[in-house]
Amino acid sequence: MSNEVANRDQLLRFIIEATGLKPFQVENTIELFAEGGTVPFIARYRKERTGELDEVQIRTIEERLAYFTELAERKLTVLKAITEQGKLTPELEGRIGSCRQKTELEDLYLPYKPKRRTKATIARERGLEPLADIIAAQKLTTGSPESAALPFVDPERQLPDVAAALAGAGHILAERLSDDADARGMVRRLTWDEGIVCSRVATDRVGSVTKFEMYYDYREPLKAIPSHRMLAMRRGEKEEVLFLSIDAPEEAILQRLQRLTIKGASIFRPLLEQVVGDAYKRLIAPSIEVELRLEAKKRADEEAIAVFARNLRNLLLAPPAGNLRTLGVDPGVRTGAKLAVVDQTGQLKEHSVIYPLTGDAKARSAATELLRLVTGDGRVEMIACGNGTGGRETERFMKETLASAGLQIPVVMVSEAGASIYSASEIAREEFPELDLTVRGAISIGRRLQDPLAELVKIDPKSIGVGQYQHDVNQSGLGASLDDVVESCVNFVGVDLNTASRPLLSSVAGIGPSLAKAIVAYRDKQGGFSDRQGLKKVPRFGDKAFEQAAGFLRIRGGSNPLDNSAVHPENYPLVSRMAAELGVSVAELATRGELVERLDLKKYLGEGIGLPTLRDIAAELRKPGRDPRQEFVAPAFRDDVQELRDLQPGMMLQGTVTNVAAFGAFVDVGVHQDGLVHVSHLAKKFVKNPHEAVRVGELVTVKVLTVDLQRKRIALSIKEAVQADQRQN
Repeated sequence: MSNEVANRDQLLRFIIEATGLKPFQVENTIELFAEGGTVPFIARYRKERTGELDEVQIRTIEERLAYFTELAERKLTVLKAITEQGKLTPELEGRIGSCRQKTELEDLYLPYKPKRRTKATIARERGLEPLADIIAAQKLTTGSPESAALPFVDPERQLPDVAAALAGAGHILAERLSDDADARGMVRRLTWDEGIVCSRVATDRVGSVTKFEMYYDYREPLKAIPSHRMLAMRRGEKEEVLFLSIDAPEEAILQRLQRLTIKGASIFRPLLEQVVGDAYKRLIAPSIEVELRLEAKKRADEEAIAVFARNLRNLLLAPPAGNLRTLGVDPGVRTGAKLAVVDQTGQLKEHSVIYPLTGDAKARSAATELLRLVTGDGRVEMIACGNGTGGRETERFMKETLASAGLQIPVVMVSEAGASIYSASEIAREEFPELDLTVRGAISIGRRLQDPLAELVKIDPKSIGVGQYQHDVNQSGLGASLDDVVESCVNFVGVDLNTASRPLLSSVAGIGPSLAKAIVAYRDKQGGFSDRQGLKKVPRFGDKAFEQAAGFLRIRGGSNPLDNSAVHPENYPLVSRMAAELGVSVAELATRGELVERLDLKKYLGEGIGLPTLRDIAAELRKPGRDPRQEFVAPAFRDDVQELRDLQPGMMLQGTVTNVAAFGAFVDVGVHQDGLVHVSHLAKKFVKNPHEAVRVGELVTVKVLTVDLQRKRIALSIKEAVQADQRQN
């Protein structure tokens, strides 16, 4: 067996064991990646080959593949370095080959790694390696350590006495123990399992009032500390308010290191006990603490990123209000409220500015201008009002104005998070080069109500405000995770090829920014696509890109009804065969869902086509072009609750979940300050993970528990709201 085949087999074995998936699932998925497959495409259109793996499982294979590939490359580097030193043994080569963790590999490489000048290096230069070997052998049971060291005394080598010789030999032995992979592994495991994270206030901050007060004298098990507390303490340390350390089980570690090092009752036992203590305290402990602090940070990052990703997914998949003519409103007090009318496809039709909150002549004319806009050509069907400064007051003004005119147009509060980022972005400048930033913001708010996903993809996910400590976590890891979420959501919903923006098209499987720009340019020049095959006329849009992207792109009212469904063009001949055997046209089959029930799907099983694909095709034919997101329901804030001071304990309010964290959920109840529902108040039953109880964008009923006007904090309860409702019923 060649080394290449052996390495490939080992790689597959590692991934299979790490993921717990079946061998054929892992092997086929890796082959699909090698063929240029994207995660959404593989998950949706290659179910037979993957055994119906979902996106999460496929991304896990992708991550493990990257990790073990990097590990394999690092192994080659390490083996080469040790071989060049002439120190590679069959046993060491075998241990390196079987490594599954990068830390384990680096532990094995540590003794052979080029080192800076250390106490042990100096001792070796002075000829003390043989003395260290004598001590390590532990064969002398008579005499004294001093007599063994006497031959090594040499003033010319700066070894004036036996004490200096024994100390130097001890430094060599301490470094050997520090470099021992088994010893380091034991210390690492024991410190992780039994270590305590300790946080104390910095000396110059004693007695000061900060947001980190709860961590001034705090201890928690290292392996159990939640992500949000670890990140909070690290931020406190970064701001020089806290000092962090790890309290390791030193006594237990020293006992185990002694058992690893000391064999029998030689004359060197007392000296070796000192060596063990020195090796641990001076060399091993500081190094392992740095490693484990990084590991704890990494795990905290991963958990925080996972929370951010879940929140972002729920936000992006929030129900769209639909293709309705919309008035977007960016509220303002002194500078006025910016208004923008967008049509059913999000195109700007007209914009204006009104001053409803100034209390002067401008305020009196605001109602006239608002009514003109909503009743003009192509009457406005809904109003999206930003929830920023003056938002609730502007909402009330619009509702009163519409009611006085006998108009029933819904006014919906919309989150402004990230709108200012979009307004100043290159994308916004491309779309509306001649417009002011505030007008762009109003357009974005209107479009968010129509379709949150289509508008939010234009904004850096980190600016949307659904994460915690997002600036403290690993930024490349956060960016990659959020990009995956955006890609997943866009392909889950599907994209209208003839109206989608460049950022939205960029997230379609197989397309990316460059091809998205080419599609928009072609569309602007040619006037749109009549069928999916037209994509192949776009410059540089090849067969592979078409294979990956086509199923996620929709064409409404095109020449082929299947182009408005998730049926992939590669399966069009199969659908034509189904229609022919039913004696109907493809158009009839795609519009009359009841016809699908007459199909015997097993009849169409064939090479590459299994029941998973057939079931997906049948589902699409029943409801072609359907939006998989939930139905839109507008939140209803109480008109008598506009500001924080309007809240009173015991009030029952409707609100929207804006963020979910490990300790609870934040809810917008319409007072410009989100309230916190602690995890203990999310439900009547015990809730371990808040994401199991609520999701971002969900409408909830809450009871106000406490209001702290000075600190601007609101405590809410979903549990007590449910209990109150049950008592009333």
